[in-house]
Amino acid sequence: MMDRLEEVKAQVQSALEAAMTGLPPGELADAMRYACIGGKRIRAFLVMESARMFGLRDRESLPVAAAVEALHAYSLVHDDLPSMDNDDLRRGLPTVHVQWSEATAILAGDALQSLAFGLLGDPQVGAPEVRLALIRGFSEAVGARGMVWGQALDIAAETAIAPLDLVAIKRLQQAKTGALIQFAATAGAVMAGEDTAPLAEYARNLGLAFQIQDDILDVTGNEAETGKRTGKDGAANKATFVSLLGLEGAQDKARKLVRNAENALDPYGEAAGNLRQLARFVIERDA
Repeated sequence: MMDRLEEVKAQVQSALEAAMTGLPPGELADAMRYACIGGKRIRAFLVMESARMFGLRDRESLPVAAAVEALHAYSLVHDDLPSMDNDDLRRGLPTVHVQWSEATAILAGDALQSLAFGLLGDPQVGAPEVRLALIRGFSEAVGARGMVWGQALDIAAETAIAPLDLVAIKRLQQAKTGALIQFAATAGAVMAGEDTAPLAEYARNLGLAFQIQDDILDVTGNEAETGKRTGKDGAANKATFVSLLGLEGAQDKARKLVRNAENALDPYGEAAGNLRQLARFVIERDA
């Protein structure tokens, strides 16, 4: 699985660089490229591995994988802004608004979002109806019913009178983190005209496990490995899976979610081996 993940990383980085070739020179283009440096590329892996599982070639799924990563980069740039989470470190580098300015960061995020939708229109992806289905699903996942709504819930929680309970945290994270992960995991099935339900169930469990591990790393990780500030949730008295379940309880919950994710892949047999390994990797990672 790790070899395949590295292969996906290389392909996606090349695709993103190609997509930004010819941009007018200046801070905006520099900031866009900078925002796309590094990352685990788990979402891209989900796109390309789910597509390969249905017999699709990498060149067909690569534009979708690059679109997901461009959108994810935009979300991180905006999430780091002073008016949002106010972070100064991302992927081991100064955040975009620190490296340039808040205005440049906002514009770079806007441009990356536009780039993402453009990539989904690549004819390599498939027939027009396939591309349209992906664009519709993408819009739903990343907009006011998905990722952006989750971010709004997160911001509202900071000034709420009472901290979030476990149900509210799950709802928040299934939107903020989980919606894009679910789009990525089901993209291959959409492209192949197959049932998306098993992969959607896999993604729901995977997305929550991923977030729980992020909460765990905020407590147990160090900045050299995570590439971002740690201990922020506790300092802000923010309700997390760890604060509500305890460290061991959160770890147990993450392991249960991974088992559920693996079980959801049973219809695909050995063809889903890399996706099963990814689910385990999500809670074993230290960054």
